[in-house]
Amino acid sequence: MTERTTEPMPTASHENFDLRDLPDSFYADPYPVYRLLREEAPVLELPGGGYFISNYEHLMHVYRDARRFSSDKFTQFEPVFGENSLLFEHHTTSLVFNDPPLHTNVRKAIGNALSNRMVVEMKLGIESLIDKLLDDIADRKQFDLIADFASAIPIEIIGNMLAVPRAERAPLRRWSLAILSSLEVGLDQSRLDEGNRCVSEFLEYLREFVSRRRSAMTAADDDILVRLLRWESDGYRLTESELYHQCIFLLNAGHETTTNLIGNGVELLMRFPDVLGQLKKQPRLIDSAIEEVLRYESSNQLGNRTTTEDISIDGVQIPADTVLTLCIGAANRDPVVFDHPDVFNIERNPNPHLAFGSGIHTCAGLNVARLEGRIAIGKLIARFPRLKFTGAGQRAHRARFRGFKSLPMSTGE
Repeated sequence: MTERTTEPMPTASHENFDLRDLPDSFYADPYPVYRLLREEAPVLELPGGGYFISNYEHLMHVYRDARRFSSDKFTQFEPVFGENSLLFEHHTTSLVFNDPPLHTNVRKAIGNALSNRMVVEMKLGIESLIDKLLDDIADRKQFDLIADFASAIPIEIIGNMLAVPRAERAPLRRWSLAILSSLEVGLDQSRLDEGNRCVSEFLEYLREFVSRRRSAMTAADDDILVRLLRWESDGYRLTESELYHQCIFLLNAGHETTTNLIGNGVELLMRFPDVLGQLKKQPRLIDSAIEEVLRYESSNQLGNRTTTEDISIDGVQIPADTVLTLCIGAANRDPVVFDHPDVFNIERNPNPHLAFGSGIHTCAGLNVARLEGRIAIGKLIARFPRLKFTGAGQRAHRARFRGFKSLPMSTGE
């Protein structure tokens, strides 16, 4: 095994760290800043309120205690979106930003649709989709990894899972990107306006689509939307609004993070050609390689919880109703847990990364994301052994979701 690492960038004091005003250098490489925060102030009070948590042990402590650290975002999102906005309605209704009982009910409603068994049954469909995309790339030779490959895969997979007709999928990526952009730090009014507009368009589509599906539903149908339509437990059924917003959430959760996983993974392998050579010689390492990509360049870098009572973390007294920003990207490089954390090592074992969170809010679609990543990256590098970049990649200017907007490439043939 050949190990490679990046050189740390010089950073200033943790006292200068402000999520509302991040320099361009942070978006290019946030990890030196994360290391500084872990070492100097693992529980840092932020300008403007709240605390930034950056070490692994503290994140696990928060994840494991859903009672004292709430995922409910009503209080946090109201001043950001406005209580009458569609963004507020969506984000405060979706699975990920709720505590039980709504969180529990929706996870039960989805049932085993995202279980390992069901994911195995999806494998042939995913392979067929990726082979077709690779055939198209082979014909063109020049392509953009994100637009022509990485983003196309989860849109199709989630579209299939919700049984959205292929001819109606064109707006899905635009809607998803705009709605998720509203969760970023440093929002301006134009992004809020676009996010609200896309929720409105998505809801309008879902009202007609769900009505159509409901009227034509048969006993043999078993996609996620049908499961949500049929589900009832102890007399509780999802309201129409809850149903629509879970569909939006499922698309968003499955799209952006998986696109970033594939894009980040290919970029890392190209950045470290010795590791790419290792994977080509030992393709069995693809499983552990995907886990290392998830650790090293987590698609989701930041999460949030709100304290429900006065608590103490690392000796810092934090009052109730305080928003905590959980830095997954920093925790995944905590040297207390990961040997040589800044080394990209595709044989790392164990690798208890937090890319999918932990506790009751562990990502429901983690099995699907892993499968898509394994097949997409494995098939791409096998099909095109002389793959190369043809220009500089463009990172998305996001702190919460880490990925690329564009990665121009050539098959090298």
